[in-house]
Amino acid sequence: MTATAPITLILARFEDIVSRGLRSLIEEDPNLRLVDHDVDHDRLPHVLKHHSPRVAVLNFGSLSSAAEIRELTQSFPHTRLVVLANRPTAAESRQMLAFGATACLGKSSQSRDVLHAIHLASRGLHVLPPADPSIFMPGGPDVLTPREADVLELIQAGRSNAEIAHALNVGVETVRTHARRIYRKLGVSTRRELRTRR
Repeated sequence: MTATAPITLILARFEDIVSRGLRSLIEEDPNLRLVDHDVDHDRLPHVLKHHSPRVAVLNFGSLSSAAEIRELTQSFPHTRLVVLANRPTAAESRQMLAFGATACLGKSSQSRDVLHAIHLASRGLHVLPPADPSIFMPGGPDVLTPREADVLELIQAGRSNAEIAHALNVGVETVRTHARRIYRKLGVSTRRELRTRR
């Protein structure tokens, strides 16, 4: 039986207790190899380029917007991104996946769930946090299409439908249709709500 190479991964900077727990968890798994940790947000692209890890575990709190996930995914397509957030809503999780994350979990997740997410992410499988039965999300677990993700990014940047139509080279009615689908999928009803979900 041939031994498989361990999954290489990096950890972004997290709160001290979270960082220590993640490092300990990863170091105990013989199938994982931590190549860098406590990576500052500004150094992330450089570290990803230098190490080319299979998985990068990112801190949602350090991102300025979900669009950063898309930029990292486009720049480093062979690295799977696992995003950890304090208490991600279903809408935030779906948005992270729409922008290219492979997994989105809460920082309070069980250690086995985090390990499971890392292993699944390394194979390109998507992972969402367990559903909270107390939250009803209309539209179910739909993931935004790449075009809807483009429209969402521009809406969150404060652009009008006409400006979005011009930027994406589509009609205004097409933008409205995408916006309605985004509202339904993310369980919101106004642009203001979308902008607060950045």
